[in-house]
Amino acid sequence: MATFSTAPVIIDGKGHLLGRLASIVAKQILNGQKVVVVRCELINASGSFFRNKLKYADYLHKRHLVNPTRAGPFHFRAPSRIFYKAIRGMVPHKTARGAAALERLKLFEGVPPPYDRKKKVVVPQALRVLRLKPGRKYCTIKRISHEFGWSYRDVVDRLEEKRKVKAAAFHERKVATQKAQVAALKAATNAAPITEKLASYGY
Repeated sequence: MATFSTAPVIIDGKGHLLGRLASIVAKQILNGQKVVVVRCELINASGSFFRNKLKYADYLHKRHLVNPTRAGPFHFRAPSRIFYKAIRGMVPHKTARGAAALERLKLFEGVPPPYDRKKKVVVPQALRVLRLKPGRKYCTIKRISHEFGWSYRDVVDRLEEKRKVKAAAFHERKVATQKAQVAALKAATNAAPITEKLASYGY
C-alpha cells in the first residue's frame, strides 16, 4: 500500500489481525489516502476468545467518574466501531489533521453496495496466516461483539449469504461472456481469407 491513489482503497478485513491492520490504515489516512474497510466483523484478534472476552469486560468497567453517561469512555459493541476505536488511538484525533484523517475512513460490517461490485485488496503485512505463529489461538471480533450485546450478527450473516449467491451468479455470467468473446475472436481469425476475397470484389 505504498502508492497513493485518488480513489479509495477498499480492504477486505477478513483474516487480518486487528492491531496490525489498524496501524497500517492509520498511517494511510494520515497520509491523505481514503480507505474503506469491509467485513470488519471477520477481523481477527490474537489470543484465545476467553482472554479477549476478559480484556473487553475489563474495558467495560472503565468509566468517567463525574458523569458516565456524557463524558465517556463510550463502549462500542459493533465490530466496525471496535476497529474504529483501535485506529483512533493511533491517530492524533484531537487535532485538525487527525480529525481530517478520520473523515477519510469508512468501516462496514459485511459488504454493502456499492463496494460489493468493486475490487478489494488484502494487506499482507497484517494477515493472520502470515503474521501469527501456526497453532496460536485467535478469535474474531464478531464473536466478542455478539457476546457483549451486538445484536446484528444474524442479520449480517444472512445478508452476506445473499451477497455471496449474487456474486457467484455474476462471476459465472462474466466467465461465460469472456469465453464467448474468445470463441468469437477465433472464428474471426478463421474467416480472414473469406474477408480478403470479399474485399477484392469491393465488399
